[in-house]
Amino acid sequence: MRGVGPKRGEVLKSEGIATALDLLNHLPRRYLDRTRILKIRDLNETDYEVTVIGRVGYVTYAGSRRGRPRLELGLDDDTGVLKCVWFEGLSYWKNIFQEGMPIAVSGKVNYYGGLQMVHPVVDILSDEEEEYDGIFTGRIIPLYPSGEEFRKAKLDSRGFRRIIISAWENLRENIPDPLSKSVRDSENLCQLHEAYRYIHFPESFTQTQEGFHRLKFDEFFALELLLAIRRRKRREKEIGISFPKAGELTRKLISSLPFELTDSQKQVLKEIREDMKSPHPMNRLLQGDVGSGKTIVAIILMTLAVENGYQAALLAPTEVLAEQHALVLTHFLKPLIIEPILLVGAQRKAEREKILQQIATGKAKYIVGTHALFQEGVEYHRLGLVVIDEQHRFGVAQRLAIRQKGERPDVLVMTATPIPRSLAMTIYGDLDVSVLSQSPVQRAGVRTVIRGEDARADIYKYIVEQSPKGAQTFIVYPIIEESEKLDLKAAVEGFELLRQGALSSCRMGLLHGRLSSEQKNKVLTEFRSGKIQVLVTTTVIEVGVDVPQATIMIIEHPERFGLAQLHQLRGRVGRGSQRGTCILLASGPPGDETMRRLDTLLKTDDGFLISEADLTLRGAGEFFGTRQHGLPAFKIADPLKDREILESARRRAFELIEQDPELHHHPALKKTVMDKYQASVPLAEVG
Repeated sequence: MRGVGPKRGEVLKSEGIATALDLLNHLPRRYLDRTRILKIRDLNETDYEVTVIGRVGYVTYAGSRRGRPRLELGLDDDTGVLKCVWFEGLSYWKNIFQEGMPIAVSGKVNYYGGLQMVHPVVDILSDEEEEYDGIFTGRIIPLYPSGEEFRKAKLDSRGFRRIIISAWENLRENIPDPLSKSVRDSENLCQLHEAYRYIHFPESFTQTQEGFHRLKFDEFFALELLLAIRRRKRREKEIGISFPKAGELTRKLISSLPFELTDSQKQVLKEIREDMKSPHPMNRLLQGDVGSGKTIVAIILMTLAVENGYQAALLAPTEVLAEQHALVLTHFLKPLIIEPILLVGAQRKAEREKILQQIATGKAKYIVGTHALFQEGVEYHRLGLVVIDEQHRFGVAQRLAIRQKGERPDVLVMTATPIPRSLAMTIYGDLDVSVLSQSPVQRAGVRTVIRGEDARADIYKYIVEQSPKGAQTFIVYPIIEESEKLDLKAAVEGFELLRQGALSSCRMGLLHGRLSSEQKNKVLTEFRSGKIQVLVTTTVIEVGVDVPQATIMIIEHPERFGLAQLHQLRGRVGRGSQRGTCILLASGPPGDETMRRLDTLLKTDDGFLISEADLTLRGAGEFFGTRQHGLPAFKIADPLKDREILESARRRAFELIEQDPELHHHPALKKTVMDKYQASVPLAEVG
């Protein structure tokens, strides 16, 4: 292809661009709007971004009056000179700019001894393409993402524009459109070749919007078709287990509960029981905020499976949570004279072998554990139901492994991190969703505040004053996977400093993931009994730990947590009759950005609102990584920002699979879906 020799070809291939169509899918990161360029003589201070085009008049490199080095550039457009200033990346920019070079700069304009832009976005233009001399023609210029390797091969925006023109000349209208005319017309979508033309060679921003809308629809539509196919296959073709009866055992369990089930719990049980009666494998998501009563729902459903002659397994992401679940099951199963079995990685060999034998022979009916439940060597006698708690913390391949331990067992995945509907439709599009919307008990609740480092001494004084009155405190340190050793060291050192210093009058304990099971259980038992007044811990207590008398929580470095995780953590206090206090202790003075992000927690305790805000701030990709849900990341579409497109694509996809289940009448579309998502088909089965 013209413009792509062997060297460029290798660079492009290394970035996943191997064909002319791949080039057309290398989309602009933004556009240079020639219809809205300002002349320097017309500039004023702005609180919004403007664009100016001119030539580099001068470049100087010097220290400022405060001794901070800076790079200053004078941009000349024949009507005046605009000063552009950089304080970072100086060595890079110093080697880029040359006098006379045509550039466009975009940013806010302020006044400091004259009008200036600080750290503007820069686009280097080309005389050859008349990008500079033709600036008043009203053109819209696409600007492409370009990394270091691309730049070395002269594949900056200018280079990409040249070879994309070449790709377009090769393909033009020979681009097959997998969408039928009826789907395009019903959704008011342009044809695929038009979408690429509108994106790469737009005559207006309306065209760019139409082009991107079409490509976003295609991304969502392909995925939703896959999920619709999976759902139909599971419901109509796959033979699973039917659990027809809820007999004496289940009734005895429910009647022995020391509380009345909420209407929401009863409705969810009814929905899930209908699924479990079906001979097809169940694949259901149970969402519920902190304290909504998911665990007791799971225990009742596990008992239903056991009563029908099967084993039920509850999979938890951490040993602390697995041990907590085992304790809860032991408590509620006492009237049935049945004990659960706990399988975790830290058990001794003899104990483990005994447990494995009980699982293999069917003596163990209720099995609770971590990832140890699906490791090699674990054989089930008759696994009928798998409950996966805090499922987003498992890799999708791990969830598939536990399902393969039985003959298509029913699967219930639970989360206490509420997921907005648009994202649930994306990640769990072939799952049925149940929501627990009520809390079984009226808890005292939690007051949340944010404080800076200057309040630390007063906070410790408050803990010392409240501890003799029966208050118990969590002090939580972050454990982030990438820096686990440093984080753990900070938690241990923090514990020692407090134990010997500000909190020396309190009875203290330390809990983290590196402790043995026996050590963890001992610490938690002592905290529950009140023997420990202040528990320094990592995020191992994020879910499942229930200590009703704990009323104070200090969270160190809250800026390092997601909002949903902070919400889960603070749910550990205020669970009894006394109102809880959660103090977010920022490592420095709370800045504007920290306050803006954490403000949602101060305003609401609604987990769905918090989750929505968390996703908006962090993005769906970071909130639920591709590794977690097993489906490819979207290149263009965003399930939060583009939820209306997603819902339309989902509706059309499910309608189409009802009409043409095997896509026999849509071969091009079937090929597109399989080419795009075939590697994910086995994983998509588990959500």
